[in-house]
Amino acid sequence: MPLLKSLYNFAYRLTLDEDDANDLVQDTYMKAFRFYDTFEQGTNSKAWLFRILKNSFINEYRRKAKQPGKVDYQTVEAYYNSDDVDELITPDLRVESVQDMIGDEISRALNSIDADFRLAIILCDIEGFTYEEMAKILDIPIGTVRSRLHRARQMLKEKLANYAQGLGYNVGN
Repeated sequence: MPLLKSLYNFAYRLTLDEDDANDLVQDTYMKAFRFYDTFEQGTNSKAWLFRILKNSFINEYRRKAKQPGKVDYQTVEAYYNSDDVDELITPDLRVESVQDMIGDEISRALNSIDADFRLAIILCDIEGFTYEEMAKILDIPIGTVRSRLHRARQMLKEKLANYAQGLGYNVGN
């Protein structure tokens, strides 16, 4: 499937969960197939798919936010009564490879900024979308794209200043 890897990477950066990212990509392709007749031939299909994915993520986030958290008491009780509580959990190798690629400090800084700003950084600096494509995906004016990118980069710069100095970079204002 075209764009599958890019869509998955974007979905993972939004959800921070492998299974949720896979579900989101699957949902995106299902919606794209169902609403293919609304796609305007000659326009950017990549931006269209990313917009479907982003909107699906937002809708799911809103749906989950309205529901109270649910926990299966028996599962929790069984876990705490088991001998495995003190064992180390095996790390997810895919998560480690992403962290190695951009670094723990950078990942933490990126995840600590507001979702709107994080989306702008991910779409532009990681996925390589143009400002025009980002405006279509996020359904905002191009000026807002530029503003969010500028503010997001400033936030990251502030959060990573000490880290950069530790690596020997001159961090001037």
